[in-house]
Amino acid sequence: MRLVQELAGVDLSLAITLASHQSIGLSALLYLGSDELKARYLPKLASGEMIAAFALSEAAAGSDASGIRTRADRDGDHYVLRGEKVWVTNGSRADLFTVFARTSPAEDGAKPRITAFLVERGPGVTTGADVETLGVRGASVTGLTLDGVRVHESHVIGEVGRGFRVAMEVLNRGRLALAGSSIGASKELLRLSVERVKSRKAFGRALSEFALVKDKLASMAADIFAVESATYLTTGLVDGEPTDYSIESAICKVVSSEGLWRVANETLQIVAGTGYMRDQPYERMLRDARLNLVFAGTNEILRCFIALSGMQEPGKDIQEASRALREPIKGFGLLSDFALKKARSALGRDRISKAHATLARESVVLEDGAAQLARNVDKVLRRHGKEIAEMQYTQRRAADVAIDLFALAACVSRTTRAIERRGEEGARREIELTSVFAGGAEKRIASNLASFDRNDDELRKAVAAKVCVDKGYPLDVI
Repeated sequence: MRLVQELAGVDLSLAITLASHQSIGLSALLYLGSDELKARYLPKLASGEMIAAFALSEAAAGSDASGIRTRADRDGDHYVLRGEKVWVTNGSRADLFTVFARTSPAEDGAKPRITAFLVERGPGVTTGADVETLGVRGASVTGLTLDGVRVHESHVIGEVGRGFRVAMEVLNRGRLALAGSSIGASKELLRLSVERVKSRKAFGRALSEFALVKDKLASMAADIFAVESATYLTTGLVDGEPTDYSIESAICKVVSSEGLWRVANETLQIVAGTGYMRDQPYERMLRDARLNLVFAGTNEILRCFIALSGMQEPGKDIQEASRALREPIKGFGLLSDFALKKARSALGRDRISKAHATLARESVVLEDGAAQLARNVDKVLRRHGKEIAEMQYTQRRAADVAIDLFALAACVSRTTRAIERRGEEGARREIELTSVFAGGAEKRIASNLASFDRNDDELRKAVAAKVCVDKGYPLDVI
C-alpha cells in the first residue's frame, strides 16, 4: 500500500501498472495457488522477469460476472479455453494471466459455474494493441483472445466452479491498492495546489489568503486524512488475524476514488486556466483520476454490495438472516436484533467510550449515526423484506451512511492514538482534520437518514423512464 501510494504521487499509470501486476495479476496465485505453481512462477513474478495480468471483464460482462462467455471445456487432464476478454491492464506486457472462464453449460437462465485458470502466454493466446484511453495512458490496456488454449488441470486456481470467490478475494486486495494510489495522487495534487496559491497573487495578496481558497484547501486536507485513516485501518485488519474485509475494502475504494476526484477538481479550480493547459500536469492528473471511480467495480455496484452485505450477520447467523429475508413476517424480531447488534458491535458504546474526551463531539456523531442507521435498516427490512435487494436508492443511503461512519471511526481512532502519544497540542493537526471531516459527515449522514422516509425515489424513476422513451431530453426551447 505504501509503495503504491508513493508511486501514484509520481504517476498514476506507474502505480496502476504495478498494482495490476501484484495486487490482482498474481494475487490469486500467491494466496490460493498450489505450492507447485508458486514455486514455478512466483520467483519470476517477484523479479520482474514475468509480468502478470488479471482477465475477468468481457464486452458483455463487467460488474455482472455471470455474463461471462469465455468457456473452458474439459479434455482429459486439460481444459480448452475459448473466448475474449477486454480491458486487461498490463495485457500487452504480461506473460501470465489469471483468466476466468465458464466450466458449466451455457444454459439460458442458469447461474454459470466460473473457474479461475493460470494461463501462460503461448499458442492461442493473443493480445491486441493498447487501446486509447481518457487517462492513465502510460499503462497498457488491451483485449485478450483465447483460441483453443490448452491449460493443464493443475493450473486451476482454487476449486473448479468456485472462481467467483477467487475473483472477489483478488478484487478485495485490488480495491485497497486502488485506495493507496488515490491517496498518493491526492497528496500530490494538494502539494501542487499549495505551491500555486502561495506563489500566485491577486489584488495584491497571495491566493492563500482568500477565504474561499482556504476552504478548498481545508476540505482537501480533511478528505485525504479521512481516506488515509480508513485505508490504513483496513490494511491493519489484513495484516492482522485472517478476517473478512470485503466491506471495508469496498468502502475504502469508494471513499478514496471519490475523494481523489474532488481533490483533482478543486485543484483545477484553484489553478484556474493554467489547469486546462496540456503542458501542465493538472489536466493529466484529472483525466487519470477519473478511472478510479469505475476501476475494480463501479462505485454504484460497490454501494449496493456494502449495503446488502452490511444487512447480513456474518458467520453462523447469516443463514438465519437470509431465511428471515425470505420469510419477512416470521423474521421481524431476528432482523431487528442483527441490524442493531451489527451497528453496535462496529461503532457502539464500548468502542466509542475509548475515544479521547477531546473528541466528544465526533464520538456523539458516531454513536447517534450508528444507532439511527440500525433503526432505519431495521425499519426498511420490516417494511420490504426480500424486496430490499431491488431497492437501490435505499441501498445507496445505507451505504453512504456506513461509509461516513467508517471513515469517521477511523479518524477518531487515529486521532485518539495521536493524542495519547503526543498530547492534545502535539496532535492538534489530527484533531482539527477530524473535526473538519466530522462536520461534513454529520450533515451528509443527517440528510441520508432523513431520506429513508422522505424522498422522491419513485418520481425520479418515472422521469428516467420517460427520458428513455423520449430518447433524450424531451422539451423544445420555449
